[in-house]
Amino acid sequence: MYFFAVVFVTLSFTSAIGRTEHVAGSTYVAAVYEHRIILEPESHVPLSRPAALKHMQKNLDIYEEQAALAAQQGAQILVFPEDGLHGFTFNRTTISGYLQTIPDPQQESWNPCTEPGKYANTEVIQKLSCMARRHNLYLVANLPDLQPCPMKSSPSSTCPPDGHWQFNTNVVFRSDGQLVARYHKQNLYFEEAFDTPPQPEIITFDTPFAGRFGLHICFDILFHVPTITLVEKGVRQLIFPTAWMNALPLLDSVQFHRALSLGANVTLLAANIRYDHKRMTGSGIYTPFSATYHHAHKGDPEEGKLLVARVPVLDPLWGGQSVATEEGVVTAESMTSTSSQGNCCDSSHPELLSSSSPTFVSPMMFDPFTFVLLNETEGNLNVCNGTFCCHLQYRQLPQGSSKELYALGAFAGTHTVNGRYALQVCAVVRCAGLEASSCGQIVKEAETKMDFLLEGKFGTKYVYPSVLASHQVVEEPEHLEKTAGGRVTMKHSNMTGGLVTACLYGRMYHLDNE
Repeated sequence: MYFFAVVFVTLSFTSAIGRTEHVAGSTYVAAVYEHRIILEPESHVPLSRPAALKHMQKNLDIYEEQAALAAQQGAQILVFPEDGLHGFTFNRTTISGYLQTIPDPQQESWNPCTEPGKYANTEVIQKLSCMARRHNLYLVANLPDLQPCPMKSSPSSTCPPDGHWQFNTNVVFRSDGQLVARYHKQNLYFEEAFDTPPQPEIITFDTPFAGRFGLHICFDILFHVPTITLVEKGVRQLIFPTAWMNALPLLDSVQFHRALSLGANVTLLAANIRYDHKRMTGSGIYTPFSATYHHAHKGDPEEGKLLVARVPVLDPLWGGQSVATEEGVVTAESMTSTSSQGNCCDSSHPELLSSSSPTFVSPMMFDPFTFVLLNETEGNLNVCNGTFCCHLQYRQLPQGSSKELYALGAFAGTHTVNGRYALQVCAVVRCAGLEASSCGQIVKEAETKMDFLLEGKFGTKYVYPSVLASHQVVEEPEHLEKTAGGRVTMKHSNMTGGLVTACLYGRMYHLDNE
């Protein structure tokens, strides 16, 4: 019923970036649903409560179908996307008919399916609870939440002018329908309907099949709180409902979500909206070892997609079991092993680390990157943005008659457009044309394959690696290595498609507020 061209990748992968561990022999079945949302055409007009519930029921009916399909495939946890029931482009007033009042499961126990009369304004909560109970799986959904002032969890906080809080909210239901977690989004992205929580929330929940999971939503993934706070607390399984608007060449959904999973050494269950008008597509089940994902393309039917995959348990405390380390992690020494590629991807030659090629500055993702062109079929290039430098050793393998231009770019600074966050980035990009001024622009397709080694010395341990091939295919880097001194190296060859972007995306969280 929900079918179109799909990209699936399930590959084994090991890395020297960090110890990649999972509970020996333990796996579970996860599912995420990319939802083709049914929107209310008059979202700028406040709806009555009955009209809003009628609208949400249309999306709930699809959720019910997908929960049944996921259960049939053995799913133990199912994640639905951000805004999937109500939609977006609301303001504080027009969303009022959609608001639920969701009690805090950390303070009170409630099974909405078996106790439907306990709280008012919880009709959708009750339906989701019964859905989880009916299909015997953990279920994660996203809703707008209304909380009175003052909140029990933050009694001294200042109330909004209208006397209540409105939050973008994840809810989690146990397989018997019990409400077990509620998380309010910390980092809003132009969401005038919602408030930022008065206190940041770090929310986890435990399952009998895989241990602990942490919650975050969409734009949260770019920030220390809550995402990295969860990781630093040892949470290695993250739930990620999102309404992600794809932003090439560095922040396409599957590109960055896969990169976060690799760079932070976590499992990420990412469920996105499918809505072509806002460039929303790209969902996946990402682990440090594998990726199962979907990304729709121009011309595909605008429909939903359910992904189901068996993945390893990463919680080291789950069930008191011992943790096994994945065998075969690549060592630093193996980087210089000889192959048919010769020296094109060998970082052991310091004499190759210089280049006299001219540099130029061009905007990429609204940031002033310093670029150098890849003018030769193979070579060794350096480019610096201030004191931050990136190095590339490469061999281009043109596949067709059309000529393509590539550039190596570096940026170190604070991104300030549509969000503020500090970065250090090394990226190889295909330019949109054959002029230097086209480098950094949006590109979706490429024919030229490339064997390469990309590296930089970063001032953060949080560096997210990605290789994006033509038509938004995510390739698994052949080798990743991180040294104690901050040098990160990504090596890749034998590409299956033309190179669109190869990126080391460093997040300087400690500089965000400077």
